Amino acid sequence: MEYLNKLFRNRYLLLMDVLLSVLAYAIVIILMFPVASFGAYFIDSLPSIVLTVCVFASILFIFDMYNVYWMYASIKEYLKLLTACVTAGTVSMLVDIFLLHSALIYPKFCLAAKFAVMFLILALRFSIRVLQKLSNVSADKEGKRVLVIGAGQLCAMLLRDIRDNKHLHYNVVGLIDDDKVKKNQVMCGAKVLGGRSEIERICREKMVEEIVFAIYTLPLSEKKEILEICTKTGCKVKVMPGIEAVLSGNFGFNSMRNIEIEDLLEREPVKFDNNLIKEDLCGKTVLVTGGGGSIGSELCRQIIPFRPKLLIILDIYENTTYELQNELMEKYPDQQLEVLIASVRDKKRLDDIFSVYRPEIVFHAAAHKHVPLMEYSPCEAVKNNVFGTLNVAKCADEFGVRRFVMISTDKAVNPTNVMGATKRMCEMIIQTMAAESKTEFVAVRFGNVLGSNGSVIPRFKKQIAAGGPVTVTHPEITRFFMTIPEAARLVIQAAVNAQGGEIFVLDMGEPVKIYDLAQKMIRLAGFQPEGDIKIEFTGLRPGEKLYEELLMNEEGLRKTEHSKIFIGSPITINHNELQHKLQILSIALNIGDEAIKEALKEVVPTFVPEQAQEEHESEQDYAALSNSATVAVS
Repeated sequence: MEYLNKLFRNRYLLLMDVLLSVLAYAIVIILMFPVASFGAYFIDSLPSIVLTVCVFASILFIFDMYNVYWMYASIKEYLKLLTACVTAGTVSMLVDIFLLHSALIYPKFCLAAKFAVMFLILALRFSIRVLQKLSNVSADKEGKRVLVIGAGQLCAMLLRDIRDNKHLHYNVVGLIDDDKVKKNQVMCGAKVLGGRSEIERICREKMVEEIVFAIYTLPLSEKKEILEICTKTGCKVKVMPGIEAVLSGNFGFNSMRNIEIEDLLEREPVKFDNNLIKEDLCGKTVLVTGGGGSIGSELCRQIIPFRPKLLIILDIYENTTYELQNELMEKYPDQQLEVLIASVRDKKRLDDIFSVYRPEIVFHAAAHKHVPLMEYSPCEAVKNNVFGTLNVAKCADEFGVRRFVMISTDKAVNPTNVMGATKRMCEMIIQTMAAESKTEFVAVRFGNVLGSNGSVIPRFKKQIAAGGPVTVTHPEITRFFMTIPEAARLVIQAAVNAQGGEIFVLDMGEPVKIYDLAQKMIRLAGFQPEGDIKIEFTGLRPGEKLYEELLMNEEGLRKTEHSKIFIGSPITINHNELQHKLQILSIALNIGDEAIKEALKEVVPTFVPEQAQEEHESEQDYAALSNSATVAVS
């Protein structure tokens, strides 16, 4: 039954093969014999025609040639068809010799007839492919005008996808490649027009509507440079997936994605010692506080592939934590997972958790991190960040945790805001306890992460979607950025190197000017500069400073074996001094917010909120002048 289904699936093609076989014999008879004798010779050839039709149909069926979608056939299918036709021609010739003996009487006629049948059968399939290509070419002329960056293997696959898919109405006006040898060469009907320096000119001359970046073997610095050029053209920019998508079979024009700001801020991939990380985490009970947050959740995603015996996710906010639980359970159904709703402020609840699960490694990511909000709620910042960290650290010491890793921030360096001051206080707690406990207490300090909760990038996206304006606090404000996955993996890598008391500092790369970031994001959204979306300067917010530092002046810096991880030398703080500082904060909590700010200045000597306030007041004056003549994107 299955064979019959295959046969009738291409019954029209089979009928065409029969008619073409008859036509082939007729043509050869006309060419080789007198026209007046056509009828007689044709009748004499009927037995040979019937056998030839049967042989060709049978062998083509055996070779599965009636189950090929010839409109999209590849070279492999055509080579297989040629093999089938040659086999069928040879077999039918042998049949003529041994059964009909006609090949012995008219050898030239029989041989010519077999070749004619083979030619027409091949021509029929080939014509189907040609007609399909011609129809696509006709459609492309009316399609969206596209410029493709890269004239390599990925580009060739993309061009074939556009050419073969009649539903893709795209007109590839040309290709861009820096290889001078390729200039003016044609690939799948598209010509290489020039290199990256000519992208803007070509886009203007060819009236390009969309640019597709189709290179996956390019150094990151060069990729970013080319994408920067593309964003200046005003064209929509898309990026083809990498080789992973090609190998997984998910490659295609529809698999492209829009260029994101992360592409322009992307850093060179970081190499990690997976064997060392696996040895450290595999078979261990690992607890992540703040596990539902942006950093905490990514830590969980990065930890779980190393197969800990038990992963405990602890957070006070249930929604994101529940989503993470579902995600991890679907992806790792065999992994032991515990999700606990708890506050790090509740020491009794933490005691119960540590006594039951006995974690061996703790990643402490729970904290209030929003700078302006903490300026207005300093008591909450101290309760959660300082005393919450103290609670978790005490539990780690009391219940014999092997390693405690606290997530810190660049805002802890010479802090000008409450949040930064509380995180610096947390670092003091960690360094003090490291000197007294068997637990390895360390902190890992880094800057902003792309896409994290409270990051400037999601806010800019919402403002652009609403038509603007995009609000920037100051034209010179800069920040460090890294991706969430990179930050999480570097935290885990740093933890492996911990001996106790260190403040690990992650290499955040070059600082990014927020004004430039806003401009790039507006261009990426497809808006023209100078008028479509405006940028307004609002002045520094409470507690905000122009530049973030990653290392305190008195700490020094030394390298580790990992090129992206450095160590700040521990600052000695004795137990009594720490207790005194904590007592000052505890008393201030009972008084109120202003008392807490004064207490933070006393316990964190590098905390200088007056400097931030002076900057804030001066920048308010600046903002008043700037807003009177709102700056357009240039």
